Amino acid sequence: MESTGETSGSFAKEFESYMESHQGEDIRQGNIVKGTVTDLSKDFATVDIGFKTEGLIPTEQFKDIDGKLTVAEGDETEVYIVHLENDYGQLVLSRERAHQKRVWAEVEEKFNNSENVIGTIVQKVKGGLQVDIGIPAFLPGSQVDVRPHRNLDKFLGEKHEFKVLKITRDKGNIVLSRRALLVQERDELRSETLKVLGDGVVLEGVVKNITDYGAFIDLGGIDGLLHITDISWGRINHPADKLSVGDKVPVVILKYDEEKERVSLGMKQLEEDPWKDVEQKFALNATVKGKVISITEYGAFVELEEGIEGLVHVSEMSWKKVRNPGKLLSEGDEIEAVVLGIDEEQRRVSLGMKQLMPNPWDDLSEKLPVGSKVKGKVRSITEFGIFVGIDDGIDGLVHVSDFSWTKRIKDPKEIAEIYNKGDEIEAVVLDIDVENERLSLGVKQLDEDPWDTIAQRYPVGAKVKGKISSITDFGVFVEIEDGIEGLIHNSQLGLNKEQEPKDEFSVGQEVESEVTSVDREERRISLSISAMNRRGDDSDMSGYVQDEGSAVTFGDLLRDKLGSND
Repeated sequence: MESTGETSGSFAKEFESYMESHQGEDIRQGNIVKGTVTDLSKDFATVDIGFKTEGLIPTEQFKDIDGKLTVAEGDETEVYIVHLENDYGQLVLSRERAHQKRVWAEVEEKFNNSENVIGTIVQKVKGGLQVDIGIPAFLPGSQVDVRPHRNLDKFLGEKHEFKVLKITRDKGNIVLSRRALLVQERDELRSETLKVLGDGVVLEGVVKNITDYGAFIDLGGIDGLLHITDISWGRINHPADKLSVGDKVPVVILKYDEEKERVSLGMKQLEEDPWKDVEQKFALNATVKGKVISITEYGAFVELEEGIEGLVHVSEMSWKKVRNPGKLLSEGDEIEAVVLGIDEEQRRVSLGMKQLMPNPWDDLSEKLPVGSKVKGKVRSITEFGIFVGIDDGIDGLVHVSDFSWTKRIKDPKEIAEIYNKGDEIEAVVLDIDVENERLSLGVKQLDEDPWDTIAQRYPVGAKVKGKISSITDFGVFVEIEDGIEGLIHNSQLGLNKEQEPKDEFSVGQEVESEVTSVDREERRISLSISAMNRRGDDSDMSGYVQDEGSAVTFGDLLRDKLGSND
């Protein structure tokens, strides 16, 4: 026991003697002092701090991120005194703890002085990211950027400046913010940018975000909208065709609403409008080349140069009828066309392709003179007639009025009962309008007009028989032959005032009457039962209502009439 006491007392005396000889150096446990590397082995570095013994520090504490040693024998380095003497009487030092303590002191000083720190984002942790500022620090996800990010992986490995939000030394916690600095920087930039904002001002901005309708450009603390229509004079389907996030682009301020702080931007306005002097570039009737950029059901849009498009209407693609432009042209096709018209105000150029092809209408009059007969197939059926395809892709129209001399088409559905698409028919050429590219055809003209001889076949005074086809408020219509009707006016029905036509007559009933007038131009035949009464042929009206078995034929009437003339 005495030996222990003597030893302890001896160490104390030696320590006091050592401290006296090293005045000015604070060699105490928990302090940071400078030392010299006296030896390097595979696992340890020996460091002399001027104490009675040297200390050992693992070489790992002297290696950089790539695993290379950062010190050599004879180098001076700062170390932290962990123990002046451990249980084995050894001096325990730490370079790592010296570094950490120094960094902590620097961070606390910067925090107190509202200064920023620089660090590298090293890994994702719960709730945010870990930043190496010399010691680990926490960067919450909400403090990474001015706007939230779902994927924080893209920030890994990036080096930034951070603001220290909070320090808890006893827990070893340091909370950082990058967002605070970005907001501060943005506000400063915004203040400077607002000083120069105004309509017509040209600035350089950075593409911040891209949408379907345009791109948001960061002008320096304030964002402006570059609408898709103001990106280029030419057609673009999406802003991403011309821009990418992060691009630096020159823009001009089209409109600045100071109250709402809204900025409308333009890019194409920095270039000359291609429509300027367009009529000198593309003269009427000139042949031009272009690329098909869009096809619709009514035609194809052709880019003549960036910003100038022309429309080839479906009717101008071919002399033949084109129903589907997509079967004739494809996007990307290089074509030739003729300039048909320019509307500079509406920014429209009308183009034609068929004008570069032989016009089949030019010699149509010679090939198909009026009155000639043609054959063709029914291409389409409309409510006003049928279109018949003949040679060279030309369609002719047979109007409903030219179907029959006698039958009237009252309901469009009746056309489909007569003709079917694809039916081959014969027709007569009625008219050719080369200028308007119209060919009129007729079917009824294949036969003689029965009205040309109607006056001879049904002379005034002739007796005729027929069936009632309809009863109206003003009289009774009687069909005297297929498609030809005559009218017996109410006053000519031979009825007294108490009798009503609808009570005395019925549709389908056969009656006999006398022709009183024939109008060839108006295609009207007037009939009368009363006229027969006045002639005394038969006072009984039943004599004019015949049974089907005793019907008088047209030939009988005509022979009787001719015989009476003899």
